[in-house]
Amino acid sequence: MELVRFEPFAGFGNLRSVFNGLFDENLGRSSTQPSVSKWYPAVDVLESKDSYLIRAELPGMKREDIKVEVKDGTLVLSGERKSEKPADGVEYRHVERVTAKFWRSFSLPETVKQDGIEATYKDGILEIRVPKAEEAKPRQIEISVH
Repeated sequence: MELVRFEPFAGFGNLRSVFNGLFDENLGRSSTQPSVSKWYPAVDVLESKDSYLIRAELPGMKREDIKVEVKDGTLVLSGERKSEKPADGVEYRHVERVTAKFWRSFSLPETVKQDGIEATYKDGILEIRVPKAEEAKPRQIEISVH
């Protein structure tokens, strides 16, 4: 005789998927239409002796759909990832890419030069360089001998 461990809740994950599918179909939503959902771009923050660098992954976006602002010591990255309209006579069969507005905010240290912030966008990567103020940069202190 073989013992089999009974997991009473094992099927609930599948059940939830079935219910979500039923509601989506009955409410006119399906996986053949672009979904509007929450989406946050992946971001890396790096620090060097001269500046901070924020890199955000924004594949397939156009520069005009991306906004970078500084307000009250906070850098805000926002934008909208839009869906492509299929050509006439063409329809979606399956869609996984998310269409969404997004925003990310970063508190800036007081020791940065806000007027020197620069942003560049290339190959789906947005780079925002935030320079440090002169007094914030590490410097060697010379020791004098008397």
